[in-house]
Amino acid sequence: MIKNFFIAIGICATLTSCYEPERNCKAYKTGTFTFTYEINGLEKEGKFIRDEKYSVDYYEDQIDSATVRWYNDCEFVLQDINSKNAIQYKIISTTDSTYTFQYKSAVKDPNKELIVKTGTAYKTN
Repeated sequence: MIKNFFIAIGICATLTSCYEPERNCKAYKTGTFTFTYEINGLEKEGKFIRDEKYSVDYYEDQIDSATVRWYNDCEFVLQDINSKNAIQYKIISTTDSTYTFQYKSAVKDPNKELIVKTGTAYKTN
């Protein structure tokens, strides 16, 4: 009985360790997207429009533009046009209308802890 239990656990572990989330990243390289973000505990919604070279963000009655540099179909860096700020993104999973991503500062500062956050973008066009 105990032997069968351990065999079942081993089979489950083997099957789940091979699971990889769907990543159809090419479908999300360009388009119009919405996303939610939090400022001072309040959840807000923003929008961005991205083509192969540029991304324009609309949030808090502001417009922010960045260049887009793709490393591969699932990883890219947004470089703010007006500053030296750069954010590195990695698409970690996709659905038919969303993608989940991780993002972090692309500029490493040895005096600051690197913080990696996760978000979800919803394709609207």
